[in-house]
Amino acid sequence: MSDEPSIFERMGLKPGRAQDNKPANGRAPGGDAAPPPERPAPDPSAAPSSAAAQAETSPPPGGGAGEPAGMEDLADHFLGCAKLGRYLTVADNSRFIITDDFRAAPIIPEASAMAAIYSKDYLVAQAALLPLSERAQRMTMRERERLERLFALIEEQTLSDGVRTSAQSIREHHFRAAEIRALEAELGDRMSPARLRYRQFLDVVKKLMDRKITAGPFLDEFRGFTQEVAGRLDFGIYSFCLDRLFGSVRVPMKVKKLLILELLKYPPQIRRELLSNVLVFPGQVQELIDFIRYMVTTELGQSVAIEIELLEAFKQHRLSMSDIESSLAQAAS
Repeated sequence: MSDEPSIFERMGLKPGRAQDNKPANGRAPGGDAAPPPERPAPDPSAAPSSAAAQAETSPPPGGGAGEPAGMEDLADHFLGCAKLGRYLTVADNSRFIITDDFRAAPIIPEASAMAAIYSKDYLVAQAALLPLSERAQRMTMRERERLERLFALIEEQTLSDGVRTSAQSIREHHFRAAEIRALEAELGDRMSPARLRYRQFLDVVKKLMDRKITAGPFLDEFRGFTQEVAGRLDFGIYSFCLDRLFGSVRVPMKVKKLLILELLKYPPQIRRELLSNVLVFPGQVQELIDFIRYMVTTELGQSVAIEIELLEAFKQHRLSMSDIESSLAQAAS
């Protein structure tokens, strides 16, 4: 796996310990007035409470991307995620965006466009096109022209060739319902098998918690699950699954440490996100935190350890976007 540019290169920061700084404006990066509430340690044997289980019940803890509170800040928040080279998160940073967040509640067009352009998750970026496309059916001609310009911007700026093709096709066909349904069908065809596989994996997790399967076979199943869903399952759902594993007291510490060794092999960006999530999980046991820090420093080096520490500090609101922007300005001068 080829290494991506260092987080320091993108942020203009020199390696060093994260400072215990509060946001300059006293607000969380997504516009929240306070840090997010602590999440209780979840039970991984249960099906996810939201789109991770194909939107069967209520939205997950932490709120969805379409919540009314702070909606005006979502576009800026998504842009902030992109500046840090991160996957998109909900406004309070409690979890990552998933495809069904764009169906659960209205999202302002600017935020949807930002998600379509900057999401590093192909399915999420595709899903962000849907609410924009569906709005066209209720627009005046002048509003439609503005939407076409927005789609042209998405085509020009998006990180994904697939999203570029979808946006171009929808715009060139004048936002016809048939084109929108085709995009929905494509998303459904790609997500449904992966989500079924996710439910199968949860059955294996339950066996592990009930001591009906040992660490070795479970690890084999985890590797198979990862291989089969890679690129076909929302990154947010995959992360949600790991949160449940590492947050449960019923999962043996030996298994958690073996899973950490697996995460060390992941691409840098994914590895940073997942390991920092484990470190900031409310009530995380010190033994696992010490193990992660030791293995990251030993196997990956001090610079990677500092990158993860910086992202950890950002998620805990000890490092704000204003701190990062100030560092960028200083580096530029």
